[in-house]
Amino acid sequence: MKLIQRIGYYLGGFSVGLVILAFFLNGKKVSCDYGPDARVLKNINTKKIVYSEDINMDLSEKKVDSITILYLLKKGDVNFSKSNPREKPCAIYTIEGKYNEKNMELTVQNCDSVATLLKISMSK
Repeated sequence: MKLIQRIGYYLGGFSVGLVILAFFLNGKKVSCDYGPDARVLKNINTKKIVYSEDINMDLSEKKVDSITILYLLKKGDVNFSKSNPREKPCAIYTIEGKYNEKNMELTVQNCDSVATLLKISMSK
């Protein structure tokens, strides 16, 4: 069997496998959250999110909106050097991100059943 035929058979089988996987995984909520940032953000997003008094004041004064907060919780980066993941009873994480050309920093207290947003700070 020539090399070209082997490559043809390989690519044919590979493409059939991709089509089969597409049918099996279609519509399923599959995620690959293996990095530390992704695991922390996924953990926070699976819990009930509660706003602190400072966040509620910022929301009522229109300094920040809930869409911005949700965007940071989905797409932000966890800064582990500013975080305290081993604090008892609830870990405290600092999530940084950029939204509408503003650098934002969100502090989250991550407990067993609830995640409390403690404060948000913005800079340009």
